[in-house]
Amino acid sequence: MKPSLTILCVGVICILLPCGILSAQPRSDEQPNILFLLADDQRWDSIGAHGNTVIQTPNIDQLARQGFSFSNAYCFGSPHGAVCIPSRAMLHTGRSLFRLSNLNMDGYQTLGEILGEHGYETFATGKWHNGRPSFVKSFQQGRNIMFGGMSNHAEVPIVQLDRHEMDFSAVEVGQHFSSKLFADAAIQFLYERDIDRPFFCYVSFTAPHDPRMSPGNFNRMYQPDEMPLPKNFLPQHPFNNGDLTTRDENLGAWPRTPEMIRAQTADYFGLVSHLDEQVGRILEALRETDVLKNTIIIYAADHGLGLGSHGLLGKQNLYEHSMKAPLFVVGPGIAPGQSEALVYLYELFPTLLEFAGVADPAEKDGQSLVPLIHGNSERTRDYLFTAYGTSMRAVRDIRWKLIRYPQIHRTQLFDLKNDPDEIHDLSESKDVVHRTEFERLSDLMVRAQQEFNDTQPLSVDQPQPAEIDLTGRERKPDQWQPRWIVEKYFKD
Repeated sequence: MKPSLTILCVGVICILLPCGILSAQPRSDEQPNILFLLADDQRWDSIGAHGNTVIQTPNIDQLARQGFSFSNAYCFGSPHGAVCIPSRAMLHTGRSLFRLSNLNMDGYQTLGEILGEHGYETFATGKWHNGRPSFVKSFQQGRNIMFGGMSNHAEVPIVQLDRHEMDFSAVEVGQHFSSKLFADAAIQFLYERDIDRPFFCYVSFTAPHDPRMSPGNFNRMYQPDEMPLPKNFLPQHPFNNGDLTTRDENLGAWPRTPEMIRAQTADYFGLVSHLDEQVGRILEALRETDVLKNTIIIYAADHGLGLGSHGLLGKQNLYEHSMKAPLFVVGPGIAPGQSEALVYLYELFPTLLEFAGVADPAEKDGQSLVPLIHGNSERTRDYLFTAYGTSMRAVRDIRWKLIRYPQIHRTQLFDLKNDPDEIHDLSESKDVVHRTEFERLSDLMVRAQQEFNDTQPLSVDQPQPAEIDLTGRERKPDQWQPRWIVEKYFKD
């Protein structure tokens, strides 16, 4: 039985599209407002507008239809398993991974800091995983702020910020489910803000990051036996990629069973649909406060997730499902459209500064996406380079992708045009085309390392064994909250 849409409808679809309000032009003397909605651990394909016929995301779908979509937006990578930390540090500083000396953003100007210096009222709510000083310098106000990587969605530890004044010891427990808690704070800001100043409102959700629990009707919205398996589902990853026993991978036992992945997918989809409802509430507040017509809206995620693909559950890998994220840009003067250009999430930094009419800092990486959005360019780069710890490096162009595992001397080659799910490794193929691409991308990876200041050797003197069998290894019982735990708290 398919879940009911009635619990998701907040009127946004009916309001935005017929009026064409998002395509209205602001006055030339106005700086646009900026609303940045950031999801946590959201796969690119967990959105209806991206072809998922099971999940219900009407408000995010509306943003996709109304605005400009990027189908190849990527997190650059991470030095460790908490991929969200570097992803957000890069996003808020405009720097790529190996040009950040620290992930707390000490010594770097942040997006919020720069916008605040140029007249913006800056506000944030939700997750901040990059140190408290960087938050205080980035935002003039903040409500319901969670410092850390994750929490029980029903008991979020939060603090408040008022005009750069924060009592870090005044931690309280949120009285609503995480996504609603953060949406409430954003909505309150929209109603109480200084109407004479443009605003930068940053809403950093913790959904759909685990624990995979969702409130009320969303808790049972999707039935496990109706959930599809990913096309690249595997019981186990075929070799030791260097991080198979990290925290995320302990959310399920080995081998991964179809039943387990379907159950986790049902819980994950419930979190996404509840998040979508809260997005709708924020969009409704924009309309009611009459600022929608001059607001740039960004919807994105910090990275994707395994969720059964390649036998993986987490984001500690360089496959498409974990490094690619949704990215939509909606607002005045932005025509509906889509681009397959290869872009990094941290390029939102110069993009939003350009929309705000603020000059880029001299020291930044990446390029503004505005020429792509306005149709003045088809691409800004020929390839993407991604990295994870010391164990993985990848490079891809519009069709081909190479992943190198330096610690085990293993390489994968994928034809993304014909194999977007990265199922068929062509690295051992004798086909002349495949051998040519293998050599070309191997050379390109070396050049990419030089371009991005990556000093990791692509081979080691004493490679580790590639073979691994985790059969019988159980999940850690304290790492995955059961679906019913939310009923202990509330059903809002």
